[in-house]
Amino acid sequence: MSNNLSRRRILTAGAGAALGAAAASTLAAPALAQTPGATTPGAGREETRSLDELYRSAITEGGKLVVYAGGDIDSQAGGIRAGFRSRFPEIDLTIVMDYSKFHDVRVDNQFATGTLVPDVVQLQTLHDFTRWKRQGRLLHYKPAGFSRLHPQFRDPHGAWTAVQVVAFSFLYDPAAAGTHAPRTPLDLVDQRWKGAIASSYPHDDDAVLYLFALYQQTYGWEWIEKFAAQQPRFARGSYTPSEAVTGKQKTIGVGTSANLLAASDAARRTVIADGHPFMAWGQRAAILKQAARPAAAQLYLNWLLSTEVQQRSFNGWSVRTDVTPEGGPKPIWKYPNAHLDGFPQFMEDRAKVERLKQTFALYFGEVQGAPTPGWLGLHPGR
Repeated sequence: MSNNLSRRRILTAGAGAALGAAAASTLAAPALAQTPGATTPGAGREETRSLDELYRSAITEGGKLVVYAGGDIDSQAGGIRAGFRSRFPEIDLTIVMDYSKFHDVRVDNQFATGTLVPDVVQLQTLHDFTRWKRQGRLLHYKPAGFSRLHPQFRDPHGAWTAVQVVAFSFLYDPAAAGTHAPRTPLDLVDQRWKGAIASSYPHDDDAVLYLFALYQQTYGWEWIEKFAAQQPRFARGSYTPSEAVTGKQKTIGVGTSANLLAASDAARRTVIADGHPFMAWGQRAAILKQAARPAAAQLYLNWLLSTEVQQRSFNGWSVRTDVTPEGGPKPIWKYPNAHLDGFPQFMEDRAKVERLKQTFALYFGEVQGAPTPGWLGLHPGR
């Protein structure tokens, strides 16, 4: 049985989008009125200062903040920019959107050349956070509500926290699909859908790669071969399958953001089928130890993890155990077929990841096209 629900607009996906338009609805999030508390790395205690107190510290520090965030296109950060700037108008926030696999090596190069730009990194490349922690690159800091995060969404020492849940599955246009709408991934290789599928390249995005790896493990390489025979239209950027369905170019989109919030727009319905795989993870964020603006970075993390922002999570899931987003489904950790613990392990095995990329290229061809964010160079946001 599958749960097929829709949303008005799925523009956030892929290498890890920001919270999107939902964050804009927290324009007046109330302060956490408590006593000033621990912000010292390694102190082991959660932040107890209010958002207003953190805001004043960020203004005193200089009133600027630079975030490197994983995503496909710059507009994916629009909602979070609007929400943060409305709540904290005296902070000059810069969010640079790019593929996480470009941001991580960019940050490594900036470390090597002494030219660090971002204060916060917010990426899909989960293995980078464990590596940077080992290297001593991350500030150990526990935002308010840290203990309320699901254990899989926080480093025990506060080196990083997940700030949002992202999930990938497939979706379809209910009007175009009619009574034969696909109910499970097995239906995607039905001959009726030949030429009607848009997909993001699994060998261009590690999260999409993991989704296709789950399909292969569950249904075998024969399923992959049959999927290739469907002549799917592949493109870079995990938002592109959803856009192809919305634009009536294709009926089905695979390897794109899964959103289970009910919405009045019936243009797309996400499929998550009981007993069949999809994938989800917590998009990790961390303050760099060499950050020029740690006070503003702390404000940013506390705001993102506040109940007000998490309550309006863009896709129906929250990283907090004490928050159920409005109209949302059950918590993501209650879906065993989401493989929530599998993706972090998958990302750590880089040799396996590279082998799978090359194998899927044999089935689907080499990745074509320029990166959807464009080429941003060495020091965007400087």
